[in-house]
Order: sequence, then structure tokens, then C-alpha cells
Amino acid sequence: MSERIEQATFAGGCFWCMVSPFDEQPGIIDIVSGYTGGHTKNPTYEEVCSNTTGHYEAVQITFDPAVFPYTKLLELFWQQIDPTDAGGQFNDRGSSYKTAIFYHSEVQREQAEASKSELENSGRFQQPIVTEILPASPFYQAEEKHQQYYKKNPFHYNLYKEGSGRTRFIRENWKNRKNDEQLRKELTPIQYEVTRNNATEPPFRNEFWNHTEDGIYVDIISGEPLFSSKDKYDAGCGWPSFTKPLRRFEIEEKFDTSHGMRRIEVRSKTSESHLGHVFDDGPGPDRARYCINSAALRFVPKNKLVEEGYGEFVGLFEY
Repeated sequence: MSERIEQATFAGGCFWCMVSPFDEQPGIIDIVSGYTGGHTKNPTYEEVCSNTTGHYEAVQITFDPAVFPYTKLLELFWQQIDPTDAGGQFNDRGSSYKTAIFYHSEVQREQAEASKSELENSGRFQQPIVTEILPASPFYQAEEKHQQYYKKNPFHYNLYKEGSGRTRFIRENWKNRKNDEQLRKELTPIQYEVTRNNATEPPFRNEFWNHTEDGIYVDIISGEPLFSSKDKYDAGCGWPSFTKPLRRFEIEEKFDTSHGMRRIEVRSKTSESHLGHVFDDGPGPDRARYCINSAALRFVPKNKLVEEGYGEFVGLFEY
């Protein structure tokens, strides 16, 4: 960890949904849900939701910029919101749910303005970008029940995020999807069958089942980081196994009753690809064993992380 630690504050609508995208990223030290930008001290959740205190629901992130730069945080922030909505976010309406970037330094302000300008000029959205860029003001930590809500109440959190329209908006506006014809040309037959048709490759006869090189495993279609060699182990099953994903928000788990079994399927949210299954017989504290098809993955060795745009993960292999 470097000696220079910074804070970043983002308002992106309901703060429940703004924690998981940043949480557990390399270089993220802490993330707190709270209220900022208002005119009263120590507001409660009910007061803020009444839209009378002037506060925004927000998250405050403590991070190491040497590992995860502020520009990367900005990029991730934009990809969680509808920056054209001036009245709230998705089903959550009112001033407390508006989007904003609260800068803590002149450098942050300049980088935020530059990122907003880049988005405005990208042509991604036809409507104006209305997300505000404001100086940081007192930040009040929200009640304990709102902290790390996605971990404490995963079922309700996923139901809420899906029902609010946020998940669909992100999928339709921020994820570049490839059509079936493109994928048939780019993927091998087994890669296509696994990712698109939920096939399972043979055990002990796949690319990564006994692979031990340091690096990360990314989605073969989207390139999104999924797993690290640091969390890989030999489960004796013949497929690559991991104790946890690199980015939990990129993983979707679904109940699977195919082939007369009761299992939890693992899918990639961005590409909507079948990856494998997760079981509860792993060696880690969560007992999770992510049993993943090699055909759904591409490996990026640690010495090519920066070159291929995954520089934020270099720190995983420096200790």
C-alpha cells in the first residue's frame, strides 16, 4: 500500500447498488454508504428520503491511487448509472437519488470534468449528461443496516436491483454485446457450446484444469475480469476451481435443475455466458468452490496485465 491514500465520493441513486461494483477491487481500502451535500447535520435515512435535507445518497470510497487510480473509479462510476436522468435513478425518484461526483481536490475535479466531457462526446447517449460535479461536503455515515447491504441481504438486493431497472439499463447501455453470428466466428466450437448453450467440457481434458501460472482469468467474450490464480486450487474435479471471484458484481448465480440435479449455475453478467457452477465444499471461509469451464475463460499472465488493460490487478502478485 502506498503512503498516499485518497477518498472518492459518488452519488449514483440508491447507495445499496453503489457498493458492490467498487467493493473488493484491488486498491479499495474501504467503502461506506452515507449522505452528503445537504444542509442538516447527522440526517437519518427517513429524513434524506423525504427530500427535505438536500442530501444525496452516496458512497465514500477510501482507495490507494497507486493501485486503483481515480480515473478508473470514474470509469466504473459512470457504468453504474443513467447519467441523463435529472430526477433520480430508475425507480427511485427525488433529489436524494440524483447522481453527482463530489471531488476532494482540484486534480479530482479536473479528472471528473474530463471524464464527463469524454462521455458527452462519445455519442453513447442522445440526451444531455446531467450528473453534477460538486465540491465534497460533510459526509454522514448511514445507519448500520445500510452498510454492505448487498452482502447482508443478497436475495432482496438482487431482487431490488433487477426490479428497479438498473440491471437492465446497465446491460443495454454499458455492455457491448456481440451477436450470435460474431460469436460463432470468434469462438471455437467448445467455447461457443459452453458459453451460449450451457455445455460442459470434459474433465481433465480442458485448458486450465491444472494451470498454475500467476495471472487472472477473464471472460472469453467480454474480457471482464472473473477470477485470479491467487484464488485457484486443485479440487480434484478436473476443471479449474476457485474459492471466490475477482468481481462479485460480475457474477450471477442461478438455480439449475438440469440433468435431474439441483445446482447453482454461475454466469457472467456482462456477456450472459454460462461459466460453470458453484458448490459449498470449498476450502475457504465461505466454503465456496467455483467450478468453471476453461472454455469460458481466457488467461492473462501477470507480466501482461498492464499491456492488456488490467493494470489494477498487478498488486495482487507483488506480495
